[in-house]
Amino acid sequence: MAIEDLNKLERRLYEWIKKSDFEIVPWSSQRAAEAFEVSEDQIRETLASLTSKIPNNIYVHYKDGAIRVAAE
Repeated sequence: MAIEDLNKLERRLYEWIKKSDFEIVPWSSQRAAEAFEVSEDQIRETLASLTSKIPNNIYVHYKDGAIRVAAE
């Protein structure tokens, strides 16, 4: 699957992650939900969808007790 195949929320979240530094600043589904005016569940589902649809472009890992997210 390609980036062109992402839905609107997936594409917006992906671009936001690319521009942010969630490697240093821990990921917050709550902050993301507020920024995109959707529920936290929608953000978690969208993040999970991104890792499935574009696995070579987004990286999620756990460090120092928090989730870290990076995208290229």
